Amino acid sequence: MNKKRTFMIMVIPAFLLFFTFHTYPVIQGIFYSFTDYKGYGTWDFVGLSNYLNVFQDGRALGAYGFTFQFAIVSTVLVNIISLLIAIGLNANIKFRKTLRATYFLPYILSVLIVGYIFKFMFTHLLPEIGQLLNIEFLSSNILGSPDLAWIGIVIVAVWQSTAFNTLLYLAGLSTIDQQVYEAADIDGAGPWAKFWKITFPLVAPFFTINMVVAMKNFLMAFDQIVALTGGGPGQATESISLLIYRGGFQGGEFAYQSANAVIYFIVIVAISIIQLRVLERREVK
Repeated sequence: MNKKRTFMIMVIPAFLLFFTFHTYPVIQGIFYSFTDYKGYGTWDFVGLSNYLNVFQDGRALGAYGFTFQFAIVSTVLVNIISLLIAIGLNANIKFRKTLRATYFLPYILSVLIVGYIFKFMFTHLLPEIGQLLNIEFLSSNILGSPDLAWIGIVIVAVWQSTAFNTLLYLAGLSTIDQQVYEAADIDGAGPWAKFWKITFPLVAPFFTINMVVAMKNFLMAFDQIVALTGGGPGQATESISLLIYRGGFQGGEFAYQSANAVIYFIVIVAISIIQLRVLERREVK
């Protein structure tokens, strides 16, 4: 009885905090998505009109397009780079532990601080170096170009996110028995054959986790965009999260952006489920 009481004392406060600051706001947002609530004043029910309007909103569709483009490219790059780094750090090299700590440092830094540092580099440092060395593609600020600004955001996001994915891949590589590689060496297998036939299949569960987590995080991109471009130039790099924040809390579109948030939540869940189904099926094969 005392043990049960102890468990209740531990669980109930945590449950109340979670419900108060997470579940209740979610329920409230879903409720207001069926109204014309502006974030203040009175409101009336409008049914599904907010949801239907999202699919007719050019700005929202543009934000969805940019977000998917950014998330797909960043997810692919971060997994390729982090897997290669993990394989290198898993090898028997000098200063391996020091290098592992060094590669993980970007992940513990504030996203906003990293974003502002890179913004200074893209805006001042790189153009000055480009002009000094007469390198044309470095001579201009890519964050000021509607066509190239998203590349700068990808660079920053991938640079900082690689650390976490590398850590997961290292955990996966540590589970592989070295005798498997020794047997492959005896059979005359080359580096590529060992990677494709041994390493990648055995770290496939970690690849699945990294793909799903990375895609989810990049789809919810907010801080990097605020720090680097603020959604600009114009609305070229405005993500869904930034659009929901601006419209809901600054533009008097609380109910409309609540509907947008519900739609986006469903989209993220659907993409995650599809990823899990496809990648887990590949693990079995």
